[in-house]
Amino acid sequence: MSLDTVVEDIRDEARARAEEIRADGDERADEIVEQAETDAEETIEEAERAAERTVEQEREQKLSSAKLEAKQMRLEARRDVLQDVRERVESELATMEGEQRTELTTALLDAASVEFDDGAAVSVYGREDDQELLEDVVADYDGYAVAGTHECLGGVVVEAEESRVRVNNTFDSLLEDVWEDNLKEISNQLFEEEE
Repeated sequence: MSLDTVVEDIRDEARARAEEIRADGDERADEIVEQAETDAEETIEEAERAAERTVEQEREQKLSSAKLEAKQMRLEARRDVLQDVRERVESELATMEGEQRTELTTALLDAASVEFDDGAAVSVYGREDDQELLEDVVADYDGYAVAGTHECLGGVVVEAEESRVRVNNTFDSLLEDVWEDNLKEISNQLFEEEE
């Protein structure tokens, strides 16, 4: 074998080895690129899932906040309507006149009078505008006298110093009792379409 042949064989072997190394390098590079692309796809998919979760959480939070705000606004509106109804009832009671006011005031004084002994000195108080009415009504009761005014919509406050009993039968106190006892029913009737 000649030296040229040996050199040529070494060159061929080196070329083959270089080709083999290049092929292995290309194959390894392809594997690395493929793994990187797979990792990138997984990263993108995870980022998309995380973004979707975040968007869904924010949507749920905003929806929940909007529902709570709507509920609060609805409750405020209900309170406003109930307050308006109450004010209208108070206005009706304050402006009630004639026979109806006389009958109601008399009934309230009758109901209060059971708390006092016969012949006791009883003081009766009422609304300033009702003083004349009270004088007429009290005239039918022995020992009863109109003693002054009481800030109210109408009705009577009756007391006897001897017994230290005081009965508040004003329109205000009765309205308060009726209102508290029937508030749920009043609310249901006013807002029945929402129940």
